[in-house]
Amino acid sequence: MTNALKPWEILSDPLRNKGSAFTDRERVEFKLHGRLPFHVSTLDEQVQRRYLNFKAQESSLSKNLFLSALHSRNTTLFYKLVLTHIQEMLPFIYTPTIGEYSLNFSHLYTEPTGLYLSYPLKDQLDMLFSVREDFDIDVIVITDGERILGLGDLGVGGIAIPIGKLSLYTLFGGIHPKKTLPIIIDVGTDNQELLNDPLYLGWRHPRIKGEAYDTFLEQIVLTIQKWYPHALLQWEDFGRDHAAPLLEKYQNVICSFNDDIQGTAAVVLAALHAAVKLKKENLSQQKIVIFGGGSAGIGICHYLVGAMKALGVSYEEAIQSIYVVDIQGLIHTELTYIPPHQRPFARDYDELKSWKQTDSSYFSLLDVIQAVQPHILIGVSAQPGAFNEEVIRCMGKLHATPIIFPLSNPTSKSEAHPQDILAWTEGRSLIATGSPYTDVFYQGNIVTINQCNNAYIFPGVGLGVVACKAKKVTDTMFYKAAEVLSNHSPLLKNEGGSLFPSFTSLREISELIALAVIQVAQEEGLSPLTNEESQKQMIKDTVWYPDYEEERL
Repeated sequence: MTNALKPWEILSDPLRNKGSAFTDRERVEFKLHGRLPFHVSTLDEQVQRRYLNFKAQESSLSKNLFLSALHSRNTTLFYKLVLTHIQEMLPFIYTPTIGEYSLNFSHLYTEPTGLYLSYPLKDQLDMLFSVREDFDIDVIVITDGERILGLGDLGVGGIAIPIGKLSLYTLFGGIHPKKTLPIIIDVGTDNQELLNDPLYLGWRHPRIKGEAYDTFLEQIVLTIQKWYPHALLQWEDFGRDHAAPLLEKYQNVICSFNDDIQGTAAVVLAALHAAVKLKKENLSQQKIVIFGGGSAGIGICHYLVGAMKALGVSYEEAIQSIYVVDIQGLIHTELTYIPPHQRPFARDYDELKSWKQTDSSYFSLLDVIQAVQPHILIGVSAQPGAFNEEVIRCMGKLHATPIIFPLSNPTSKSEAHPQDILAWTEGRSLIATGSPYTDVFYQGNIVTINQCNNAYIFPGVGLGVVACKAKKVTDTMFYKAAEVLSNHSPLLKNEGGSLFPSFTSLREISELIALAVIQVAQEEGLSPLTNEESQKQMIKDTVWYPDYEEERL
């Protein structure tokens, strides 16, 4: 490998630094003797050392900061450490701890990571991209920080989400870390607390909106296309007014998808496929209530309709099995205003008249559950405690195994705590949550709480798209990804098993998802046709593993 770096430069390059693992030959060639302790460590020895350091951290945030610092110092060791302890460490590099870091970003900031596209520099976008050295990018995750998890507008602090998501692309999809790029679009913030904070690092200005926002986004997309024409772009944590419109506008312009809409919907679909298989039923036989009519909730609705249509159900019949409850109650045709993305799922008001004896047009979540008697209740509302005891007990009375997914995250925004759901349904419910929860001890048994984590889906989809250089991301790819994931549910082999497989097996599952995605891409004419052996080779040629490469002058 050609190298003109000085000794201190290779030690400060996180993608090449090996720390105490530089071999004796490398230490001689790079003049590193004297700069490092004498013993040459193996990567496994370094992992043991850093794990002890990790365990010594006393809080979730300090563990996150420790791992972030390691990533900035020795990227290979970071990924090897986290992969070795993935079940334990995942909550500290993503949800729920990433939310706490985002909230405190300006107070914790230490060094630049990613690309900051600030509105006052809108006329210098080309320059902002041109000064970077990473021109070979496979995956970009981009956000404007308006709706970070369930925490709302965190402005420039939203950069933590693309950073975290891209680490999952590497951990589970094998995308090389040097080929990833996190981007924050800083268009100001409407969070007054941030605007008043003297340490806030973003542009201190109310969010720009309307035509100015749309024009800036278009400039950004065109600039990304210029500098990274083959990159996959993931839209992440945009607000309700922008998430779906941006996806609709640009999904045929640039190879892109929205993880909050498509990724969330696909992982929920995978969980539901497994759950209804356990009952020896299928989705078309279920009545489903979605609590939360934002981009995630409506995305789930569309994917449920698509899955039911694949079972031979008509579009009209599929729509009739889904009920959406938002801030104005059940979405129905007599409401004063219905956002465009919710209109396909608005119920005909005439069918609801028999539900109540009053003339009120407001139907609460409990009203809907009592009238509809749903088999499935999904929460994506960011309204903590919305699934209260009365709601959950009602679900428990209606069905022997109610399926209840409080998916809002972080945990502070969850619609219900799993322990309460189990108690209120006498332990009969099937639960998946948006953030990780510890197992629950209920009546002498340990109940595993499943995390409905998008990481089960998007890394494999991204790997497949990157490996075959697909021109576009389609919903069919996500349907297939959900099908592959559902087939690996431990619940199907053991009724006491979990809905989702262990994260320790996710690398292998992601490669199977990638293979299915490549096959879809080729069937849809988005990538040249090849045989399965060639498809597998594409994946093998793309996947990166955290091992040290030999360095030479």
